[in-house]
Amino acid sequence: MANIDNPAAEMAAEGFHRIALGVEYKGSRYNGWQRQAGGVLTVQETLENALGKVAASPIGLMCAGRTDAGVHACGQVVHFDTPVERSEKAWVMGANASLPHDVSVTWARAMPAHFHARFKAVARRYRYVIYNDQIRPAHMGQEVTWNHRPLDAERMAEAAQALLGTHDFSAFRAGQCQAKSPIKQMHHLRVTRHGQMIVLDVRANAFLHHMVRNIAGVLMTIGAGERPVEWAAEVLESRQRRNGGVTAHPYGLYLVQVEYPEEFALPQRYVGPHFLTGFAGLG
Repeated sequence: MANIDNPAAEMAAEGFHRIALGVEYKGSRYNGWQRQAGGVLTVQETLENALGKVAASPIGLMCAGRTDAGVHACGQVVHFDTPVERSEKAWVMGANASLPHDVSVTWARAMPAHFHARFKAVARRYRYVIYNDQIRPAHMGQEVTWNHRPLDAERMAEAAQALLGTHDFSAFRAGQCQAKSPIKQMHHLRVTRHGQMIVLDVRANAFLHHMVRNIAGVLMTIGAGERPVEWAAEVLESRQRRNGGVTAHPYGLYLVQVEYPEEFALPQRYVGPHFLTGFAGLG
């Protein structure tokens, strides 16, 4: 486990190499990212087992952001320390040869000892994808959130503006959240419609547990006309989770990007998910 109070303690030990990986996964089968006792299927354990075969020794991973059960990732970043030497290609191809169809390593980089996937991240970005139609979709049922009510994306976008900037996001925080502070800086929160799809694109310095899903729940309620545009600001200012309505389903949520200082020069891929690539207006 990470030493949260002393990030320096997470530096690679002498004689070890620190390797960073880009990872994408479909979270539908998994009970979240974090390894758990009792044989519960998680992304972390699945990936550690595959990397362990490449290293011929146990591997322990630290991720940029722990995702919940059912949540997906296109741009997860992890790191690990190992005494063995392998090429970057060997880490990628070797891991992917042992991984199931719904987890992929996209790149590998040898990093300096002071790199840390979690503590060195300066921003994280999520996308929440809503399929807005009266009829439920037969395809991608666990990769988008279906909402049968007609949603007004422009109302949702207007309401979202109240959440920009630095705020106490306690009203959008899950009760079991372990973050030390509810104060986060929201860099952007864009709402765009693409045919039957509505995409929430959210970038912040960090996120609270269920924060994006709770925001999505509030914005969908406003988009359906069940609450006024001003309700988003009222929920935020109340700092009370009970005022924020239901938590939206996990299916449509994707961790799409983690940003780091330029010194680390990590690879830059498309901002996913795959099926949104090329949609006009999505950068």
